[in-house]
Amino acid sequence: MDERIREHAETLVDWSARIESGDDVVLSVAEDAHDLAVAVAAVLGDRGANVVTTYASEEISRAYLRAHDGDFETPAHELALYENADSVLFLGGGRNTFAAADVDGQTRQDAARASQPIKEARMDTDWVSTVHPTRSLAQQAGMSYEAYQEFAYEAILRDWESLAGEMSQLKSLLDDGSEVRLVSAETDLTMSIEGRSAVNSAASVAYDSHNLPSGEVFTAPYDAEGEVVFDVPMTISGTRVRDVRLRFEAGRVVDFSADTGAETIADLLDTDEGARRLGELGIGMNRGIDRVTDNILFDEKMGDTVHLALGRAYDACLPEGKNGNDSAVHVDLITDVSEDSRLEIDGDVVQRNGRFRWEDGFEA
Repeated sequence: MDERIREHAETLVDWSARIESGDDVVLSVAEDAHDLAVAVAAVLGDRGANVVTTYASEEISRAYLRAHDGDFETPAHELALYENADSVLFLGGGRNTFAAADVDGQTRQDAARASQPIKEARMDTDWVSTVHPTRSLAQQAGMSYEAYQEFAYEAILRDWESLAGEMSQLKSLLDDGSEVRLVSAETDLTMSIEGRSAVNSAASVAYDSHNLPSGEVFTAPYDAEGEVVFDVPMTISGTRVRDVRLRFEAGRVVDFSADTGAETIADLLDTDEGARRLGELGIGMNRGIDRVTDNILFDEKMGDTVHLALGRAYDACLPEGKNGNDSAVHVDLITDVSEDSRLEIDGDVVQRNGRFRWEDGFEA
């Protein structure tokens, strides 16, 4: 086995999920993540965890959704599994990234609403999502398999403690701020962040971070006003989406367009009322991710990008006892801020053209 796979597994179990002896762990394994699953299972066994393994296949999900009559119910047995788990480890890496592209939007919405209690139960655990580099992901990224492996491990196997220290600078600025403004050639969007807490997403549940790789700082904005263009192409629900334009008034999307994938965006916005509001403002800081790969787990963490999520806000960003935006969805959209852009907090520029003010090359 490639030694990087074992290192990936150890990073996931020890740094990211902080698994301890006696923890009840659900291990969700995608179709082509077998090798990583074997390595993770060995580490979990060595740590004395209790493991239940599930099989996560987009082809199986597609078959089920296309055959269903649309009257979905929340499966109580699945809900019980996650309600009794301490941690859930999601190992992505399917065979076909567009496997569910022909499931209609209404079916997706109905299934998402029915599965909302299960999502809530999973998010109440110390869950972590990662991905095993596969040939299908390499193909989607337009890379050879070997080059994609190098790329993925450069993003995953980092000095996370050191990166956490750097990202804490941005977290402090956001925690102390009241308003964020994002400006570029076609974007001018203002968002309130007063009373919200930013998450230093250093790839560990100890930092309220649930992705490996990670490398972003995010918060839960509200009362968005203005327009934003998302020019980084991506795949949503098995459909290619590009150049999405959203216009916000009083915190709500009131108009939208997309050069590609407009129908998918329309279905997303119609999921529920919360799907038309923002649940996340995320700022990428992982310089180990240096190119777009059409995989949100990597792309949203890339330096020189900012992403906004429509839908659910994460509780970690909210004051104790307060509720943020609620929705059955949480879908990220990404904009390139490497040129002709700036990010302001309360009128002060903290990032210009992708460089932070504590980095070399920052232009005041």
